[in-house]
Amino acid sequence: MAAAQLAPYRIVAFNTAHASENKIHDDATARRFGFSGGLVPGVDVYGYMTHMPVEHWGRSWLERGTADCRLYKPVYHGDEAVVTATGASGSLEITLESRGARCATGIAGLPSVAPSPPDVAAFRAVPQRRDRAPADERSVAVGTWLGLDPYPVTREMAEQYLAASSETAPIYAAENLVHPREILRACNFVLSRNVLFGPWIHTGSRIQNYAAVPVGALLSARAVVTANLERKGHQFVEIDALVLSNDERPVARVAHVAIYRLRQAQTA
Repeated sequence: MAAAQLAPYRIVAFNTAHASENKIHDDATARRFGFSGGLVPGVDVYGYMTHMPVEHWGRSWLERGTADCRLYKPVYHGDEAVVTATGASGSLEITLESRGARCATGIAGLPSVAPSPPDVAAFRAVPQRRDRAPADERSVAVGTWLGLDPYPVTREMAEQYLAASSETAPIYAAENLVHPREILRACNFVLSRNVLFGPWIHTGSRIQNYAAVPVGALLSARAVVTANLERKGHQFVEIDALVLSNDERPVARVAHVAIYRLRQAQTA
């Protein structure tokens, strides 16, 4: 199927994180920061967008595909989100719009040859912290290694997300596979389970997939902080994360970026 033939994909956005520790997903807190309500998580917005490469390339994209996703404006619970894709056979340009605005863009690709995953030993294995310090220039300093203890993606978790996202691609249920949203969520966890955040926002990710993950597998991650910097009053952190299945098999490498201190925090 040529990219130009892909029909728009329409979703009613669902905030899966209303009860999250990250209060940017809570209506009252988000409104204090100038938003209309709690933000639908960025990993879910990415999940909506992945429908297009999976529809176009199928399981091959889950096993070796790439994505570069940038999140610009919030998506809100209950609003319609429309995903469109155009491009050539090896690349898709993807846009997600809601409330008449461009909220996210991305480029997905499918290399002709599966890339070799990095050596797991090159990513330092450190335990998930038992005591979380507040996120700042020291706790997530450049060069800091972070670990995420293995946790299962259970059948119940997988089914709950497919229902909440109204995902229509049959591959996940038919082949018992973890949705790519869960892979990116592990990158959120390697941050939030090691440092204590206030309200924070995922702003983008660059992903290289290495393997499809069966439901029931354990996910873990090893990550190093590659940037901690200020832009336009926001404090950003970026990590280079290797997500693993059963603590040994690389399933994705992700450059993951988030605002961990919002500029409004001084007055909110």
